[in-house]
Amino acid sequence: MKFGVVVFPGSNCDQDAVDTLELMDQEVVKLWHKDHDLQGCDFIILPGGFSYGDYLRTGAVARFSPIMNEVIAHANRGGYLMGICNGFQILAEARLVPGVLLQNSNQQYICKNIYLKPQSSDALLTAGLDSGKAYKIPMAHGDGRFFADADTLKALNDNDQVLFRYCDEAGVITESANPNGSLENIAGVTNKGKNVFGMMPHPERAADPNLGNTDGRLILEQILKTIPV
Repeated sequence: MKFGVVVFPGSNCDQDAVDTLELMDQEVVKLWHKDHDLQGCDFIILPGGFSYGDYLRTGAVARFSPIMNEVIAHANRGGYLMGICNGFQILAEARLVPGVLLQNSNQQYICKNIYLKPQSSDALLTAGLDSGKAYKIPMAHGDGRFFADADTLKALNDNDQVLFRYCDEAGVITESANPNGSLENIAGVTNKGKNVFGMMPHPERAADPNLGNTDGRLILEQILKTIPV
């Protein structure tokens, strides 16, 4: 499988994504935001950072970068696409996943380890994970509060499109374990076709044993286990 990591002005987690994928022995290339060629990549990743300085809204300008025409076409063909943190915000701005990401409820930037509980039983990122385990993953964002209207929220739950919810260390989903005020503790969602994935926490930052945490690698490995090569 060939991965492509899109680099926007202000991206700062692109190399993290590349390093993690290479650590997992995957072929990966960087794709510049002005390009129009996905270079034959099977799986596209929109990384974290502050694309275009977060002007207007987070992800609002990056959504119109030239390469996004190809990224959107790739997703609409059923190609796999994942947005992490700022990448999730870009997906939401491009209407590739439901909902929006608003300013954290405490109006502060939050950077710390949190815990996630897998939710969707058939999305490739979560289907093979232990549904009873709390995965420790770093988060780093100021605008990660997931919001959707009542009908959208109902559809997400009815279609099993919620990937992760914030939980405590024991795996219990509680209000106190919700770091940013996201509706129903939602930390990640997929589109209806379940080929586009967005999540706010950073699994690529928890994939190297030298960092003392590989829970993020367990999440990313689901891609390799599920998608035919």
